[in-house]
Amino acid sequence: MAKVIISCASTGSMHTPTMSPFLPITPAQIAEQSIAAAKAGAAILHLHARDPIDGRPTALPEVFMQFLPQIHAATDAVINISTGGGPGMSMEDRLKAAVAVSPELCSLNMGTVNPALYPLAPRYEPYKYDWERPFLEGMEDIISKNTHRDIRQIIETLGPGGTRFEMECYEIGHLYNVASFADRGLLKPPFLIQSVLGVPGAMSAHPESVYYMRQTADRLFGKDYIWSLFGAGRHQMPVCTMGAIMGSSVRVGLEDSLFISKGQLASSNAEQVLKIRRILDELGLDIATPAEAREMLGLKGRDAVKL
Repeated sequence: MAKVIISCASTGSMHTPTMSPFLPITPAQIAEQSIAAAKAGAAILHLHARDPIDGRPTALPEVFMQFLPQIHAATDAVINISTGGGPGMSMEDRLKAAVAVSPELCSLNMGTVNPALYPLAPRYEPYKYDWERPFLEGMEDIISKNTHRDIRQIIETLGPGGTRFEMECYEIGHLYNVASFADRGLLKPPFLIQSVLGVPGAMSAHPESVYYMRQTADRLFGKDYIWSLFGAGRHQMPVCTMGAIMGSSVRVGLEDSLFISKGQLASSNAEQVLKIRRILDELGLDIATPAEAREMLGLKGRDAVKL
């Protein structure tokens, strides 16, 4: 079996500060936790930014630049900048940081989804910040918009600079979207297919979903792809374990789950990386270094990044 690439998504844009005191908010916290995750074994760091004052999602390049240089200098990990941004962000905003940095890798959501975290809103009173509850409640009437035009714009904006993509597929149809863009020559192998399972409002994290994602990707892409996956919330470790047994790479991090075990909050991103690494070790699987991940994914190299 190929070596397993561990990705770590450190903060995301859906969880709010009240949900966990360990969620990194400030640039210093994001840098510290991302560097620790890389030292724990993460070859790829999937990065969002947050307002340093109140933790709300932000796409401002000047905030990204308060932690990206530190991470780049302190680790050999692949920097992966989100183009998903957060709810309500314009495409222009979602692209600004990636355009400024021209990273080796960017996330690319392969279709529109309806993230439905609004049932969580009553659980966390009182909230630390006034924006949090309306933000969660607002997800009852919001979409994560990623039309074919949006996808093409991201590819055509970042692709010429050598950036490749972590193609996030929340549904089976998103795999067919990847195939459609590949057929037109806009996406080229090796494809990094990131199966996203268990997000409320999208495909379930049942074992049948894991198998169906793999079976469909095999049929569409043959040997031209690297498969990775993650499970949201309580599904994180079971989905990653099942996927790894089936030959996938894995993604963990506080963007995807705030917990390390049932009822216990993870104290850091590195704690989750170390846990999945122990599981992979027990399964007899080899962990890819950042250099090996670059070779597997055909990345342009850290020296070509504008940091």
